[in-house]
Amino acid sequence: MLVRKGGGSARVTVVAIETSFPRQYARTQRFTLGAPRSFTVAPDGSRVVFLRSAGGTDRQTRLWSLDTATGEETCVADPGALLAGDGEDLPPEERAMRERRREGAGGIVGYATDNDVRVAAFTLSGRLFVADLLGGEVRALGTVTAAVDPRPDPTGSRVAYAAGGALRVIDVDGHADRPLVEPEHPDSSWGVAEFIAAEEMGRSRGFWWSQDGTRLLVTRVDEGPVRRWHIADPANPDAAPTSVAYPVAGTGNAVVRLAVVGLDGNWLDVTWDDAAFPYLADVHWSSGGAPLVTVQSRNQRTLRVLAVDPDTGATTLLAEDTDPHWVELVPGAPVWTPDGRLVRVVARDGAYRLLVGGEDWTGDGVQVRAVLDVSEHDVLVTASTGDPTEVRVLRVARGGATEVSDVDGVHTARRGGPVTVLSSSGMDWFGTRNRVLRDGEVVAEIASHAERPVVEPNVTLLTAGERWLRCALLLPTGYRPESGPLPVLLDPYGGPHAQRVLRARNAYLTSQWLADQGFAVLVADGRGTPGRGPDWDRAVAFDFAGATLEDQVDALHAVAAKHPELDTSRVAIRGWSYGGYLAALAVLRRPDVFHAAIAGAPVTDWRLYDTHYTERYLGHPDERPDVYDANSLLGDAAKLEQPLLLIHGLADDNVVAAHTLRLSAALLAAGRPHTVLPLSGVTHMTPQEQVAENLLLIQVNFLRGALGLP
Repeated sequence: MLVRKGGGSARVTVVAIETSFPRQYARTQRFTLGAPRSFTVAPDGSRVVFLRSAGGTDRQTRLWSLDTATGEETCVADPGALLAGDGEDLPPEERAMRERRREGAGGIVGYATDNDVRVAAFTLSGRLFVADLLGGEVRALGTVTAAVDPRPDPTGSRVAYAAGGALRVIDVDGHADRPLVEPEHPDSSWGVAEFIAAEEMGRSRGFWWSQDGTRLLVTRVDEGPVRRWHIADPANPDAAPTSVAYPVAGTGNAVVRLAVVGLDGNWLDVTWDDAAFPYLADVHWSSGGAPLVTVQSRNQRTLRVLAVDPDTGATTLLAEDTDPHWVELVPGAPVWTPDGRLVRVVARDGAYRLLVGGEDWTGDGVQVRAVLDVSEHDVLVTASTGDPTEVRVLRVARGGATEVSDVDGVHTARRGGPVTVLSSSGMDWFGTRNRVLRDGEVVAEIASHAERPVVEPNVTLLTAGERWLRCALLLPTGYRPESGPLPVLLDPYGGPHAQRVLRARNAYLTSQWLADQGFAVLVADGRGTPGRGPDWDRAVAFDFAGATLEDQVDALHAVAAKHPELDTSRVAIRGWSYGGYLAALAVLRRPDVFHAAIAGAPVTDWRLYDTHYTERYLGHPDERPDVYDANSLLGDAAKLEQPLLLIHGLADDNVVAAHTLRLSAALLAAGRPHTVLPLSGVTHMTPQEQVAENLLLIQVNFLRGALGLP
């Protein structure tokens, strides 16, 4: 609100100012601030540890603990108190880790615990802290250098952390801070995930403790073979460019090896055929069996699960999966059950199936998305069962599956002993509900302080076309058919590993606001998006441009045929990242359908994107140059007939700004007018409040002008 005071008068006039959605969207970081996350459940079920900020616009995340017997929440660690008012000063390794995780908040954004969830370790401004989760005491450990990714050993006696290319360890009482292994040369490092592991494989860590806390498995990364790119800040020409090791498609990757490291600093290499299997996808070390290592061939068509002998470093082949296109990496697997059975998820006969000890426990019709927890009796998974817009939590046993999630929506969970934290998003409520279940009964709910959005999505979920494309249609609030047909805005992501059409209300907030500006907004998930099985996923192999664009066109025509409120003579499309690629592709190759496009951070030439993602879907550029040409936008520049707005963060180290600049240069060379909006200091995320807010407003203004709207 705005407070006005008259001169010399005690009178105060209070004028309420309505919060706009773009401002609220930006200030709340897409309504994530104040929402609890990152749950850890003690194995006896006595407490749940989690992160949450104090309110919907508070960016300082705190560490909390919930007593499951009483439902009482306790703030364990407050960054403001621990830093005594000093602002955050992040080491470069921490900044890079947050970018890979798309983390825009501050404060305590990650933590790790011992096995009994009695000790938690975290960093603030590179300083290492440990918290006693029973007594509540938090203390700083006096490390000699800035710490990254600290992790207590399973017994809670020591904390290992990465620092300056080394892996170090310190006792929880603050004594004996020492390096275990140190880099051999400037391009080498220990204990930190390399770029493509964190960005594309879902492996964000680089070391794993043994269960007795006496040794670790540690990655040893050599980035010498990786091409160096330089990310400059043109708005500050006095600043030197940042050099990043970016493994662009067809070029050298980091050499990643694994070692068993003792607390005395002695280490030995883990050996496998790393020439044939250079990708280290995952590591698992539990009491259920020998350490597990998952490795991939460079073309990702073969995946091997290896058991490691920690005394010798030798490996034994446990399982091998092959696929003519690629073998999918599934979060949480492979792992051991406590009684020593191997848990895997494999693509077989049209489904992602859960295998336990070699037996198929899910069968037909279940698409397992992730393994959440494993006990001697069952496996907790997320899966889609028939409807890809829903993600269920299932407790799968040998005799069948029991659903833990009890309503339609999108769910996930964390479990410890008899207690499960069930996180649920649905169409009938905002945000995510986090209920604490003991033996299936709700005993508490973890409060969310996220703001309630000022828009109310009015979503119609549809299936469209011969491929039964899942779609969401949003019309302006209060729209009446007699007011006439509406210009159409397609709002997809459209690529692998991400869905937009989900039974979750918060998924449509921005789309509804755009609809309220006078558009019929259509969101469609085409081939390659998750939830419909391996055959659907692999339909985009070697053909991003054809399959994903065709599905957007088909969805538009099929929905418009049944909904006359859509005016197909005025159609625009917008998107970010892969969605940006798809938006630019649409106006370049189908100007008969799409009359304007906004492409944010688009990949315009797949030869400029990273090895692991790009080669998975399009192959190696030296072996399939025609595929890369067919899926590039640069050769289509002369075809541009419709308005195109290109937006790109100049600090983006994932989809670098060269993508937009090269397309712009090709368009200019072809004499094709277009608009470029460079974002100074912005990465692939847009967490800055003013940037995020004004980007939405600028996009609407562009669309109005491009489509001839008042």
